[in-house]
Amino acid sequence: MIAEIGHFALILAFLLALVQGTLPLIGAAKGEPALMATARPAAIVQFVLVAIAFLALGHAFVVSDFSVELVARHSHTLKPMLYKVTGVWANHEGSMVLWVLILTLFGAMIAGFGDNLPAALRARVLAVHGLVAAGFFAFILFTSNPFLRLDPAPVEGQGLNPLLQDPGLAFHPPFLYLGYVGFSISFSFAVAALIEGRVDPAWARWVRPWTLLAWCALTVGIALGSWWAYYELGWGGWWFWDPVENASFMPWLAGTALLHSAIVVEKRDALKGWTVLLAILTFGLSLLGTFLVRSGVLTSVHAFATDPGRGVFILGLLVLIVGGALALYAVRAPGLRGGGLFAPVSREGALVLNNLLLTTATAVVLLGTLYPLLLDALGGGKVSVGPPFFEATFVPVMVPLLLACTIGATLAWKRGDLSGILARLGIAAAVAVAAILAVAWSAGGGDLLAAFGLGLAAWLFVGALAELGGKIGIFRLAPSAVLRRAAGLPRSAWGMTVAHAGLGIVVAGVTASSAWQTERILSMQPGDTAELAGYRLVFRGAAETAGPNYRAVTGRFELERGGRVLAVLRPEKRSYPAERSETTEAAIHTTWLADIYAVLGERASSGAWTARLYHNPLVPWIWIGAVVMAAGGAVSLTDRRLRVGAPRRARSGKAVEAGA
Repeated sequence: MIAEIGHFALILAFLLALVQGTLPLIGAAKGEPALMATARPAAIVQFVLVAIAFLALGHAFVVSDFSVELVARHSHTLKPMLYKVTGVWANHEGSMVLWVLILTLFGAMIAGFGDNLPAALRARVLAVHGLVAAGFFAFILFTSNPFLRLDPAPVEGQGLNPLLQDPGLAFHPPFLYLGYVGFSISFSFAVAALIEGRVDPAWARWVRPWTLLAWCALTVGIALGSWWAYYELGWGGWWFWDPVENASFMPWLAGTALLHSAIVVEKRDALKGWTVLLAILTFGLSLLGTFLVRSGVLTSVHAFATDPGRGVFILGLLVLIVGGALALYAVRAPGLRGGGLFAPVSREGALVLNNLLLTTATAVVLLGTLYPLLLDALGGGKVSVGPPFFEATFVPVMVPLLLACTIGATLAWKRGDLSGILARLGIAAAVAVAAILAVAWSAGGGDLLAAFGLGLAAWLFVGALAELGGKIGIFRLAPSAVLRRAAGLPRSAWGMTVAHAGLGIVVAGVTASSAWQTERILSMQPGDTAELAGYRLVFRGAAETAGPNYRAVTGRFELERGGRVLAVLRPEKRSYPAERSETTEAAIHTTWLADIYAVLGERASSGAWTARLYHNPLVPWIWIGAVVMAAGGAVSLTDRRLRVGAPRRARSGKAVEAGA
């Protein structure tokens, strides 16, 4: 009965989404407050209904109700409770319920906290959001119903893919969806502004916090997914340019461009049309990622579904939602005209360069991801586009972006003094050059690209601190004056510094782990030793162990340095009887400057075990830097200017013409 309640709640939410998507639009067009007012309760009740459906599905997983087909296919009584709960979204149908739960949550937040929005704009935003929700409700109800029953019900379920029975994968999808779906708010604001025919600084002030929230969540989601792939798949790497990895990376790149472009709209009343277009394309890339994962066109450890029928439905949604928005943009954009002028060397100019390079990088990733699929679909055969392509095309685009990042953050609005800025960043430049020379010298003149990468990381990190120091007057003012300036500095400025410094940490981790990873593949008997990057690993054998729902063979490696045992590494090979599947669990010892990474392979007839051993320098910095970047965004979100006091629009009754 509980499952039927959940199904009925989804049906009611679908009908309510249709109401939310039509009546407020009619009311805004005719100036009827009563019709516009229907948007707020519809959005809130819609969220409540989806929450009921989500809880009903969660109940079925927790109590192992195998009469629900989805539970029978993806759960088992022996599964630990954490994975019974997270099993709700560790499958296609359940993950779509989580998707619409987050989608309606954002709609309810706009309804509940959008009092400073003009009534007509709020009604249009919620109406567009309701139409997007209606499309996904239709997708769930007509192609992916999570509440289908089995009669008779099986005694036991088939279990969950063991690769998904992991804490990293438990929290990765919710954060990823918060990012994907969060960009739907920017999309709704963009389409509502096009319908209204007005884009101004007030609009940008309303859009920025929602974009920033989605960007922070997506940053954490991508980092969690990378971390999971690193320690769970046992291959020693953290990113492989897998098409599904790219599917999450593309909206992150476009969302980063959108975040910076919206600043120009708010501060200088410029780049309006471009910002609206970016909002549409960013959410479009989120939908594209959904299509790739659920259409069956990809074979990946990350893919959810392989049903082409579902893929066609999502492709239709993608064409309808994004195509409709782009058609509206094509009609409205020519009549929009921009405001503030600025010199090429200025904060605005730097942000334009930022957007050009970020969108070029997005296009490169999009091409590398879709080209093999399109070529195969057109009968051109199968080709593989992997890391060499992206390293040769993506990296050259990102290098000038990272070089300009620190300079752009220091430039003044409207017109900047480039020579003066470079003088202020002299310390950062000196540290970067010193880092390049030191790394090149230590490598004996080799690895110049790696040396440059670490110098670039130092430029970003020290430059972010130097930019902050210039604002608060370090080395120029008395300590008391510096403290007063620091206390009065907007939190958005602090957040920018933290985020850019985090980016420098990520670049350092990416560079060092890619350039200086040490790998050894050995056949080891108990008592054998292996030397690895100045460490000594002693293999003490392997023994059978048991987990809550699996059996395992656990190896034991003693990690030594200087004759002292630093740690004991216990990699595992797990066998899951219910799922009839095996996984490899790496053992990792981290010093925060490097990881020692051990994987237990197969056992030979001689009794020797295959062991894969890695030394990954600075690899923890990748995830530390990503968390720091997200923390910078969170600090910016606490800025009072992004929460209250958004400027009211002029009551001229005329649409502000805008353009890029």
